[in-house]
Amino acid sequence: MEITLSYGAVATQPSRPAYAEGARLGAPAAIQVADRFHLWQGIGRAVETCVAAHRECLNGLTAPTRTDAEASPNDSVCGGPDLDGRRAQRKKAAHALVHELLAQGHSRLAIARHLGWGLNTVLRYARAAAWQDTLRENRPRPSRLDPYKPYLERRFAAGCTSVTRLHRELTAENAPVTYQMVRAYIATLRAAPPQAPPPPPTVRRVTGWLTRHPSTLKEDERAALKDVLARCPELDIAAEHVRGFGEILAHRLGPTLPAWIEAVDASQLPGLTNFALHLLRDLDAVTAGLTLHWSSGGTEGAVNAVNRIKKIKRQLYGRAGFELLRKMILLQ
Repeated sequence: MEITLSYGAVATQPSRPAYAEGARLGAPAAIQVADRFHLWQGIGRAVETCVAAHRECLNGLTAPTRTDAEASPNDSVCGGPDLDGRRAQRKKAAHALVHELLAQGHSRLAIARHLGWGLNTVLRYARAAAWQDTLRENRPRPSRLDPYKPYLERRFAAGCTSVTRLHRELTAENAPVTYQMVRAYIATLRAAPPQAPPPPPTVRRVTGWLTRHPSTLKEDERAALKDVLARCPELDIAAEHVRGFGEILAHRLGPTLPAWIEAVDASQLPGLTNFALHLLRDLDAVTAGLTLHWSSGGTEGAVNAVNRIKKIKRQLYGRAGFELLRKMILLQ
């Protein structure tokens, strides 16, 4: 627990009672003030413990992933080039042959005439450093069915696999598609391997959603958090306690802290209840920290400055005199 003595005020970190006891012995007339940053860190650890105790509630939920706009519409049915098929083997042999003839000193035009290939074909193999560079992704050609593929995918995922029915539904909407188009696309959906369900949100991720300000959450994160709280009443109660503590901390409502501690103790939530009871051990300092403007930020800044000086000394291999060290500090 770090201690700051400033104008008769003592800022302490309540997680280490020994430092608070030292402050009482060393400056009995001073007011001890708990640092707000460390208080928020403490409730963050408590929330993580609470979420971990209810991790079973997260099973079956879906963590936010990339949006539909970011996903390729052909991800489920189109892959990269096949590196093991017969076409790939032909490409590999042709690439090796062209580069073998080039190594023998033959010109590209002579190779084209000798093999009976087009000059552009020989040039393509000659310019490719590896035979894989001659392969192209099998991108589907534009089709009149493209605007209706998302609809077919949704219906197929919902269990409707009848080509006749799906074609009838599209033609009822005046879609310019044929039965053969629908049948071919449904065949690709049937052949596609089933996608693994996305993993549930992690304990740390849910903890971050609960301890961050709601305005900083993205739309998908807010929706995911809403699903978590709807599924787990205990975490919903924990979210209310976190919001309440955040209000006390942000608006310096220290006198209302005992009521908050009593409410948290009554809920008996893992992590949070222990955190609330821990605050009672040094209630005066915590209440002062949530009421007064004092903070140990000045001490933290001084510690960082000392660390920076030590870093400069290490960079100078410890042989720098005071004048050089002073100039280095001023320049940086």
